[in-house]
Amino acid sequence: MSQADESLIEYPCDFPIKILGHMQAGFAQAILEVVRRHAPEFDAASVAMRTSKKGKYLSITCLIRATSREQLDALYQELCDHPMVVMVL
Repeated sequence: MSQADESLIEYPCDFPIKILGHMQAGFAQAILEVVRRHAPEFDAASVAMRTSKKGKYLSITCLIRATSREQLDALYQELCDHPMVVMVL
């Protein structure tokens, strides 16, 4: 295995993902649907949401059970490509 293929993460593990988007109707629901596609066992009760000081943005932190790098890569890609998402951390 090359260094580029090595992961610093040991799977499976609990993995937090923070998604930032503009405050708008349907944003949280759309994000949870994407997360569930990639992590079907995801528990929506673990979601933490915070609005920005001026109320323009909403950050959603989802704690998923990550099973592989491929799973995380696919989830990050779909979230980053989503039109409502500004940033994924």
